[in-house]
Amino acid sequence: MAIRYLLFDLDETLYPRNAGVMEAIGRLIREYIVQQYGTTPDEADALARRYHLEYGTSMRGLLLNHDLEVERFLAYVHDFPLDLLQPNLELDALLARLPGEKVIFTNADRPHAERVLERLGIRSHFSRIIDVVASGYVPKPNLQAYTNCLRLLDAHPEQCVLIEDTGRNLAPAKQLGMTTVLVDGNLADPADYKIATILELGPVVEAIFAP
Repeated sequence: MAIRYLLFDLDETLYPRNAGVMEAIGRLIREYIVQQYGTTPDEADALARRYHLEYGTSMRGLLLNHDLEVERFLAYVHDFPLDLLQPNLELDALLARLPGEKVIFTNADRPHAERVLERLGIRSHFSRIIDVVASGYVPKPNLQAYTNCLRLLDAHPEQCVLIEDTGRNLAPAKQLGMTTVLVDGNLADPADYKIATILELGPVVEAIFAP
């Protein structure tokens, strides 16, 4: 079955980890827990870590176990400047050369994805953004997130390539039959292809699309 879609994770896949974006989100998650649930900072940190491990994201754990106003939470934790992200002309050129339809598949919400893509100067390359809201607030690596994504695209797993920085988010995709690409991740994690940065994606996609 021919490849149709390149599914790109957003944060720390399309830009380097040292941009500080996920650190800012993590800080605001803990700040939100302290403010809304009256915990200490240490308790908030422990809760955020535990829920991230158990449910895929802290948001999912809070949603299932607490009275979470999820839209308010998502707006709060993504409300910070993207100062360290700059237009990436090399990435822009790479995306323009790649075959297939390009889709963002992220555990963040659409407004955050739009801001990041605009900041990087690459928004025009993506036909769709499948965010955690579109996925029914079910994040990767929960299997339902991937089946929701496939349903929204009306696609079979074998038609998709998932490009991700996190090994545990690639495992369900591989289980379903997607081709997987690990970007700047733990080399011990299983993936069909492993690259150090997103800018090395070109030859990998060429190999995937080769007859």
